[in-house]
Amino acid sequence: MTFNIRRIETTDLPEWLRMRQALWSELSEQDLLPEMEVILTNPRYAVFIAARNNGGAAGFVEVNLREYAEGCETSPVGYIEGWYVDEDVRRQGLGVDLISVAEQWAREKGCAEIASDTWLENEASIHGHLKMGYYEVERLVHFVKNL
Repeated sequence: MTFNIRRIETTDLPEWLRMRQALWSELSEQDLLPEMEVILTNPRYAVFIAARNNGGAAGFVEVNLREYAEGCETSPVGYIEGWYVDEDVRRQGLGVDLISVAEQWAREKGCAEIASDTWLENEASIHGHLKMGYYEVERLVHFVKNL
């Protein structure tokens, strides 16, 4: 199966929202929509969609320019803010293709490095990052205390 990976268009917004809800299932539509608007209007961000032949989408990657990222020595740094592939097309190389497009975008923006993160328990994402040449630089544990 082939996909057309391209910059997001306004007609892609429902599919992008669907996939963001799948990726960040703990967040509501009301949480996600304002952030999407910021992403779409901020030139430091780019969103790429993997369009299916039938007009739907199969995945996306959100990339950002950050001034700093853990383990990086240069600035700005490309940063993968979100990366998702629908279950029915996983393990077919689409995730790699999406990240390659994000990396190229970061290069075009003058970045010498690109970074990303994932949850400690997300073994599939960790494996995917390592397979594409990313390396772990740090682990972070967050703490909370009720007062």
